[in-house]
Amino acid sequence: MIYTAIGSPETVLTDEDLQRHLFEAFEAMGPRKKVLAVPPDFTRLNSRAGPLTCMTHAYYGEALVDVMPALGTHVPMPDWQLDRMYPSVPKSLIREHDWRNDVVTVGEVPADFVSEATEGIYTKPWPAQMNRLLWEGGHDLILSLGQVVPHEVIGMANYTKNIFVGTGGVKGINESHFIGAAYGMERMMGRADTPLRRILNEAADRFCSHLPLVYVLTVIGPDGKGGLVTRGLYIGDSHDCFEQAAALSLQVNFNMLDEAPGKVVVYLDPEEFHSTWLGNKAIYRTRMAIADGGELVVLGPEVGTFGEDKEIDRLIRKYGYRTTPEGMGFVEQHEDIRNNLSAAAHLIHGSSEGRFRVTYCPGKLTREEVEGVGYSYGDLAELSERYPVAELRDGWNERNGERFYYISNPALGLWAHPSRFA
Repeated sequence: MIYTAIGSPETVLTDEDLQRHLFEAFEAMGPRKKVLAVPPDFTRLNSRAGPLTCMTHAYYGEALVDVMPALGTHVPMPDWQLDRMYPSVPKSLIREHDWRNDVVTVGEVPADFVSEATEGIYTKPWPAQMNRLLWEGGHDLILSLGQVVPHEVIGMANYTKNIFVGTGGVKGINESHFIGAAYGMERMMGRADTPLRRILNEAADRFCSHLPLVYVLTVIGPDGKGGLVTRGLYIGDSHDCFEQAAALSLQVNFNMLDEAPGKVVVYLDPEEFHSTWLGNKAIYRTRMAIADGGELVVLGPEVGTFGEDKEIDRLIRKYGYRTTPEGMGFVEQHEDIRNNLSAAAHLIHGSSEGRFRVTYCPGKLTREEVEGVGYSYGDLAELSERYPVAELRDGWNERNGERFYYISNPALGLWAHPSRFA
């Protein structure tokens, strides 16, 4: 069922609009006594899921008993992030997701389904896992809130991914990321119907039909003035609800460039990006746009580590960001990376495949660390002076005789040249 479906590339939804539509959907659902909200974490600050979670608390009051940010593999949110994203939600309601210890396997998508969905690239059954609070908590409403936007692992973010990856476990997350990497991100990004999406949706249909899951999905786009606006809101429990949001996101968040840039400069907001695990959206989201032999310059003032997870950080430092054949070879030859397939997938995703150069300018990593994982090192102060982000506009810029393409937040879109998007 779809409770709300409103949006277009021209729509502008204010917070008042969001609250009105959200409350109308809650009214249509009928009274609830035990509600669990599953919003994204701080890495999705711009999703409007924070305000929507606060609105959910305002509506349900004491009936909202649990709020579990969908951390996936990310570190728990510190108080300052909770205060910024969910200012009116009592911290006593926050539950931390532990992807290594606090999950339950609710079933397996059969190997024959996985093999058919992936065109034979992955032939094992896929374990559907989620935090046991969702499975065993006895809630009469589970609200999954978040933004639909192009994504490197699954094509378009959110919906069933928020459950099976956002609150998933080691095996399910590792294998889902690896399926996406093995199939090829450039075959999936910007598409709602992908092999991994089919697998996750099949898991939801097979195992979760009894759960009172309702999805609150936003579409966020640029306002043309350097800011962001909410272009769509979709609330429901059906595949069609997600597909409508994905169709709008494709219109709002996809940037097809007439010219493949020889240089792309991407800024990583210091409040949002502290690791290459997150910051490599600069690579994922631009790789289909950059010209052969081009350069990607990543300005990351607060980037100070590689993985959000200590073990993944160790594996990134050990193996580095290498080509797909090298990454697949590591998996075949080394047990530690084979046992952590999400790390293997991330190494593949973060590679330019030797097609263009990545110059990373981190505020808190050394030259030795950056070059050790396969990137070129750039001095942040020097390149920030050459590319002063306060003076740049999203899109084409020209400074000191150099023409380049600038992106102020890689998490909010996908950029491609027609030659690489068939």
